[in-house]
Amino acid sequence: MKDKYVIFDLDDTLIYEIDYLKSAYYEIADGLDSDNKDQLFDEMYTWYTQRENVFDLLIERYPQNNKETLLNIYREHIPELYLNEGAMDLLEFCKLKKYSIGLITDGRSITQRNKLKALGIEKFFDQIIVSEEFGSEKPDERNFRIFMKDDVKEYFYIADNTKKDFITPNALGWTSICLLDNGNNIHSQTFDVDENSLPKYKVKSLLEVLDLI
Repeated sequence: MKDKYVIFDLDDTLIYEIDYLKSAYYEIADGLDSDNKDQLFDEMYTWYTQRENVFDLLIERYPQNNKETLLNIYREHIPELYLNEGAMDLLEFCKLKKYSIGLITDGRSITQRNKLKALGIEKFFDQIIVSEEFGSEKPDERNFRIFMKDDVKEYFYIADNTKKDFITPNALGWTSICLLDNGNNIHSQTFDVDENSLPKYKVKSLLEVLDLI
């Protein structure tokens, strides 16, 4: 019997989404101008940090391309990614303890699956829910209830987005754990939300989760 189920978010929890963005930008830069890809990548990332429309600026410079082509590269490329600090330790700990391990992630199937393949971690999960495949997004209760089993005593959900990640786990009686933004998150993290949306615990590193599960 697996008496604990530990369920993870992906973006800005197990990985930083900004690393995916950088990987995609580099892939696009290489395709548009392989001889000057490093310089073009630097320009693209500068545009991004300045809140410019990166794709519009690229099309102005390389008019033989269109936004749909660039978006497809962004969404479908095989990224170069690395797990966040403590992520592998936590996954291996859960596997050693014979806990069930799950993943709930919003996004397109090909994008999220390519992330998992690049990381080589699909083997850890007993169940993976990708919103496009499943037909609904967080905080829809169905995305969480599918993990619930009669023989599991405790559920843990580890994520980062207080706007959608914790309200449903809290309502279901799960232990909700928030990985605090260290400055790398693409979307700002706020705790100025309804009390029901707040996580039970906050951690600065995934290594701290080892003491909570």
